[in-house]
Amino acid sequence: MSDIRIFDSKDELGRAAARRGAEAIREAIRAHGKASIIVATGASQFEMLNHLVEEKGIDWSCVTAFHLDEYVGIKKEHPASFRRYLQERFVDRLDGEVTLHEINAEGDAQAEAKRISALIMDESIAVCFGGIGENCHLAFNDPPADFDTLEPYIVVNLDEACRKQQMGEGWFPTLADVPQQAISMSIQQIMESALIVTSVPDERKALAVKHALEGPVDVNYPASILQRHPNVAFFLDKPAASLLS
Repeated sequence: MSDIRIFDSKDELGRAAARRGAEAIREAIRAHGKASIIVATGASQFEMLNHLVEEKGIDWSCVTAFHLDEYVGIKKEHPASFRRYLQERFVDRLDGEVTLHEINAEGDAQAEAKRISALIMDESIAVCFGGIGENCHLAFNDPPADFDTLEPYIVVNLDEACRKQQMGEGWFPTLADVPQQAISMSIQQIMESALIVTSVPDERKALAVKHALEGPVDVNYPASILQRHPNVAFFLDKPAASLLS
């Protein structure tokens, strides 16, 4: 059974999600002297990241972070670059103490997927911070998602619903500007995380949340796979939770 928490505001949601993830990071450092984590990007993570970097008692020099995905062909300077997003909202806010393994998909995407896969393959992930797309995607695993590949990172095609979401959130001026491919962490790699903290605000995500939490586990609703994870927490605001039974 998933841990589902519903909040009145995005800020309360973000604060609670950050606190839950921070506890897992501190615990991993106490137990192992280090922590490996996965950090997500996008509008759903603004509040969570803002509170995470303000959490006390974390030695960020002991933390190695991986990010979930990056657009193919996007330079770091682009406003929609997830490398830029995490540099500004995460790494810089921590004065560069945390180690972030960036995905650089400007060149050979397949080669980059293999490179970053080799870095994470033997890591034990203490916590994965994530979200859910309007099409119920998990990372950039759009429907129908590959639930079976064991490759940690894969090159994926972005469907129209996903690309429209990126445009709608203001990252790109037109649909034609949104890349058609990305490097994404695979479903199986996400599911390897000891804890998954999922932050999902906004009414536009309500149907995806319902499919993820109350529907069958189905490749056409990728986030529904989280029902099979033993330690996943959903942090929702009331609009995102509005269609739950």
